[in-house]
Amino acid sequence: MDIEKFALQRANYMLSLFEFNIRGFIFLSMQLRKLLLILFIFYGNTAFASSEHGPELKNVNWSFDGVQGTFDRQSIQRGLKVYKEVCSACHSLKRIAFRNLTDLGFTEEEVKAIAAGYNIQDGPNQEGEMFERPGRPSDYFPLIYPNEQAARAVNNGAFPPDLSLMVKAREGGADYIYSLLTGYQSVPPKGVKLGENMYYNPYFVNGSGQIAMPPPITTDNQVEYTDGTIATTAQMTKDVVNFLQWASEPEMEERKGLGIKVIIFTLVFTILFYYAKKRIWRRVK
Repeated sequence: MDIEKFALQRANYMLSLFEFNIRGFIFLSMQLRKLLLILFIFYGNTAFASSEHGPELKNVNWSFDGVQGTFDRQSIQRGLKVYKEVCSACHSLKRIAFRNLTDLGFTEEEVKAIAAGYNIQDGPNQEGEMFERPGRPSDYFPLIYPNEQAARAVNNGAFPPDLSLMVKAREGGADYIYSLLTGYQSVPPKGVKLGENMYYNPYFVNGSGQIAMPPPITTDNQVEYTDGTIATTAQMTKDVVNFLQWASEPEMEERKGLGIKVIIFTLVFTILFYYAKKRIWRRVK
């Protein structure tokens, strides 16, 4: 009986040891999966265009690329100016509030001045009527058109999309937007017949390259910069894409900073768990 009891205890012990090792392996696997998920979140916003969707995108060196990427706030401020003077004629930015501009380095007084430059529909008043008033920092950038039908009526049947999330909404992200804005061709290739009031841009995602939007940035100094930066077409395009990247993900820097801390914590915890396991079971034969 003693031998049978000893054998049973030994078997139970070996089984518990096996279960512990399996649990440890599962735990380590889960930590590795978390690390891979975090890395995917870091790099997942940088999309790569497939050649079957058109020519290879222009590869621009963006300050926000990579795990430690940050916003170029001077460029974003200039990009806001390009948006206001060029893009806002057709495209809205409805998800961005004026108060968000303080994140770019604007003072509260500057934000108030920017907001006051817009007329915001409000109401109803005591007579039950809607009215317009100067914008406030708490307001959002107003819609350009009252509805989609009105937008199509004045844009050759095309509907200018809102730009708040445009960088995240397009495969290729910032590189796609930059390539599109700088990729217009005055003469389409052979075999391509443009429709009325259409332009040719091989980067446009519809596959045919025909786009209703005319080239928005066409000449140097189209927008006058006040910080001494030379306003070439390439510089203005890069600045407005920087602005749209920020508009699409204002919390990017905070997200990346938190992600790095999570990675470090997970690595340290995994290493401690591994050595604790080895120390506890190192004398077990």
